[in-house]
Amino acid sequence: MFDKILIANRGEIALRVLRACRELGIRTVAVHSTADTEAKYVKLADESVCIGPPPSAKSYLNVPSIISAAEVTDSEAIHPGYGFLSENADFAERVEQSGFVFIGPRAETIRLMGDKVSAKDAMKAAGVPCVPGSDGALPDDPKEIMRIANGIGYPVIIKAAGGGGGRGMRVVHTAAALLNAVTTTRAEAEAAFGNPVVYMEKYLENPRHVEIQVLADQHGNAVHLGERDCSMQRRHQKVIEEAPAPGIDRKVIARIGDRCAEACRKIGYRGAGTFEFLYENGEFYFIEMNTRVQVEHPVTELITGVDIVQAQVRIAAGEKLWLRQKNIGFRGHAIECRINAEDPFRFTPSPGRITNWHVPGGPGIRVDSHAYNGYTVPQYYDSMIGKLIAAGDSREQAIRRMHIALSEMVIEGIKSNIRLHQELMLDAGFIAGGTSIHYLEQKLENQPGDVQD
Repeated sequence: MFDKILIANRGEIALRVLRACRELGIRTVAVHSTADTEAKYVKLADESVCIGPPPSAKSYLNVPSIISAAEVTDSEAIHPGYGFLSENADFAERVEQSGFVFIGPRAETIRLMGDKVSAKDAMKAAGVPCVPGSDGALPDDPKEIMRIANGIGYPVIIKAAGGGGGRGMRVVHTAAALLNAVTTTRAEAEAAFGNPVVYMEKYLENPRHVEIQVLADQHGNAVHLGERDCSMQRRHQKVIEEAPAPGIDRKVIARIGDRCAEACRKIGYRGAGTFEFLYENGEFYFIEMNTRVQVEHPVTELITGVDIVQAQVRIAAGEKLWLRQKNIGFRGHAIECRINAEDPFRFTPSPGRITNWHVPGGPGIRVDSHAYNGYTVPQYYDSMIGKLIAAGDSREQAIRRMHIALSEMVIEGIKSNIRLHQELMLDAGFIAGGTSIHYLEQKLENQPGDVQD
């Protein structure tokens, strides 16, 4: 096991990794920008190193500064958390070349799964179901592009191979609009991602977003930890996540989970990862793989009892996966609400000093947050300041517990999205379960104006 790990991230995930390391008896190094000097995880770490000014490009994305911090503190490994450099293959490669262990997949695996075309090809080869679409990148021949679209059936969606976060995509409903859409998306992809390659898929009009959590070691062992439903989204950003996904047969989940684990074995995957799918009409369609720990990992931890962050560390240290699929159990239900420093309906960021901070408690309640009374939320980073998770023996109990926990949570001095979550816990569509990825945006569009004031 490692003696010391550097945490190359900030916010709640930095604190989450720190706590996992402390439980394993591993010393920690927190790197931080000048804006995060007073952060809780910086104070709790065994050592801390300031790596630059507030802008991410000069601190949390500054690879030389992070590597230097690992060198001067004599760290053995680097945990990238999520976001920032966590899925940057060049960073993973640089970490390993500098003599440290990257707590995550190998650089070549990150590259493979980071390109949507190569990822889809790898999944097809591994037997993971994919959205019907072009066989790789679209050709230059207009007639061939039209033939592919006709074979798939309209509507189709044109996607940039190097895209992500909802960018580099264009939906096409008619043949007349197809070629112009391809040309425009290629130009946008080249400008935004430096990669003009695009591909085509069938556009699913009302899907759910369901993902499979996996763990795999470097010895060829892999398991899945079930699924999460992340369909409650706004502008491709998840708002609420839950596990298990309501209304999907457990045999179907076991079958798709086994395929994901087998895919890990075939591509030589190492660490924690998530296969993201669109789910519609009883079918799963692979869209991408996240080669890191997910924001929503706590809901899986609460229904399986598996510490995913500790598993990442143990796998990176070379340990064999101690879990076997037949021994992984699933108990109850868990729901996570992302708590953001933002207006609950206009979604404008609300940085500033928290003058009153009170978190809820009680059976089945977990709060993952780096915030505290008197903490100043910086203006430079993502608005998420914490995650509120409620677990129960049933989905109904988890929803009730979440509703109570939200009513007890107090955040003053800044705005938060607690009010939105309170409304969603009472929303008939959410309570019924199985809403699509478009549900929340459609609900917000129909929200009366005076509610948003």
